Amino acid sequence: MELMMNRKKLIYSFLLWLAFSGAAWSETEYTIRADGIVCPFCAYSVEKQFRKIDGVQAVEVDLEKGEVFVTTSDEVVFTDEQLSDLFADAGFTYRSIENQVVKRADD
Repeated sequence: MELMMNRKKLIYSFLLWLAFSGAAWSETEYTIRADGIVCPFCAYSVEKQFRKIDGVQAVEVDLEKGEVFVTTSDEVVFTDEQLSDLFADAGFTYRSIENQVVKRADD
C-alpha cells in the first residue's frame, strides 16, 4: 500500500514539474509536393519512408493534390537533396517544400 502511494506521489510530482517547467517546445509542419502519389498504397509507401526519420511526429498524404504534410520536432530540417532521395526510394518525384510553420508552446 505504501509503495503505491509513493508511486502516485512520484507520478503526480513529475506531471506537475512537466506542466510548470516552462520548457518551450516547438514543432515544424512541412507541406511537401511530389508527383506520382495517386493511391493509398503510394501514400503508405511515402509515410513509411518519413516514419524512419527520428523526430517525425505525423505524416498525412493528400492524394488529390499530391501533397504530403509532415509534422516534426524542431530539430528536424529537411533538405531538397534528402527529400529527393526519400521520394525516389519510394518511387516518386519530389517537387518542393511549399511552406513551413513553426509552432511554439509559449506563443
